[in-house]
Amino acid sequence: LLNGFGVGEAHCGGLAQKAQLKSDWLIALPKGLSARQAMAIGTAGYTAMLCVMALQKHGVVPDSGEVLVTGANGGVGSYAIAILAKLGYTVVAATGRVEEAEYLKALGASEIIDRHSLSEPGKPLAKERWAGVVDSVGSHTLVNACASTKYGGVVAACGLAQGMDLPGTVAPFILRGVTLAGIDSVMRPLKDRIEAWDRLAKVLDANTLDNVATEIGLAQVCDTAQRLLDGQVRGRIVVNVNQL
Repeated sequence: LLNGFGVGEAHCGGLAQKAQLKSDWLIALPKGLSARQAMAIGTAGYTAMLCVMALQKHGVVPDSGEVLVTGANGGVGSYAIAILAKLGYTVVAATGRVEEAEYLKALGASEIIDRHSLSEPGKPLAKERWAGVVDSVGSHTLVNACASTKYGGVVAACGLAQGMDLPGTVAPFILRGVTLAGIDSVMRPLKDRIEAWDRLAKVLDANTLDNVATEIGLAQVCDTAQRLLDGQVRGRIVVNVNQL
């Protein structure tokens, strides 16, 4: 199993049937996961688990309060909701596609909020609500999530769908002790990768994977990539490299 290390970016082979890779990049496929299921989880699910691990490392437990997941209809967001819900957390999903509410609730979200409530410039500090946040959006959304995180809460930041700017203040960090945890999935040490994938194999069931992932052939990749950039793709896409 391989994800990250620049494959598909700096190294060829992301959509190939065979690829020449460094053995140091590989980990064993976790027991109980098929190759297709592992790709249904993919880097998105793996990143979501790294975010959850960061929340737990900093003491966020189910009794701590609500956890916000932004970019909820994307791959990271979908799996973050499913993982957190399976672990007993109360999850609030922020999305620009509120018509997907039933999908998000089926994954385990207890409440759906419109992303526009977070995506515009806000106050340096807002009313405390979130015990933890999984953010794949960045920019004003990340800043507003930090501003409304409870004292001592944790925000795991792993994406920049809205932008890579951070137009905020230090107020949440120095007045409420909020932790902003950066989540890198590309160059993560093997120890963390193995832990994350082993936990994914245990917490995600086949029904969840089938609900989140859609399979396509190679001939559909370019069109699907454009739909992804246009924000029209829900969950995860699995590319069957043996099918046109």
